[in-house]
Amino acid sequence: MPLKLPRIYPITDRKISGLSHLEQTRRLIAAGSTFIQLREKELSPREFYADAMAAAQLARQQGVRVMINDRVDLAIAVNADGVHLGQDDLPPSYARRLLGDEAIIGFSTHSVEQAIVALEMPVDYIAIGPVFATQTKEDPDETVGLEGIRQVRAEIGSFPLVAIGGIKCSDVANVFAAGADSAAVISDLLRDPELTTDRYRSMMALSSA
Repeated sequence: MPLKLPRIYPITDRKISGLSHLEQTRRLIAAGSTFIQLREKELSPREFYADAMAAAQLARQQGVRVMINDRVDLAIAVNADGVHLGQDDLPPSYARRLLGDEAIIGFSTHSVEQAIVALEMPVDYIAIGPVFATQTKEDPDETVGLEGIRQVRAEIGSFPLVAIGGIKCSDVANVFAAGADSAAVISDLLRDPELTTDRYRSMMALSSA
């Protein structure tokens, strides 16, 4: 049975929000999120482990799924629901061996060609992006735009598709119209932590309009 993705897929970022992953998770759960990815590019594995463990424990208590970005080892360590992998991370086939059949594995692609290849991998969803210019990566790939979403959707059929990269509240309707099942959002949710809850709810409202 295909994975049922959330319409809005929040991804935590300590640098942008200025908050721990635990506190970001707390606020996102309060807003109604049921599926959260923890993303960390600067902390040491030990530091990230402690924060991610606390966030994952809170999520489990609330029936919320938690994904770990990049790190299969940390996903195992904190008993996360799955991992999101990039092109340069551990191949999904090896991640599947380590995590088992029940784990959720997402995989980032940056072109139609990469998305087609990903269809043959043991993954549960494909992400395409960056859709728009993003500041969350130091060396971002070339943007694919809304047309990139349309092209990937045409090639992968009904396979679960996440759009990611520079997506703002004002973009949500267009992202779904282009064919995405889910919109992953970082900066527009987190840049003003006091507004995270309201922004998430606004995006969810737009996603179901």
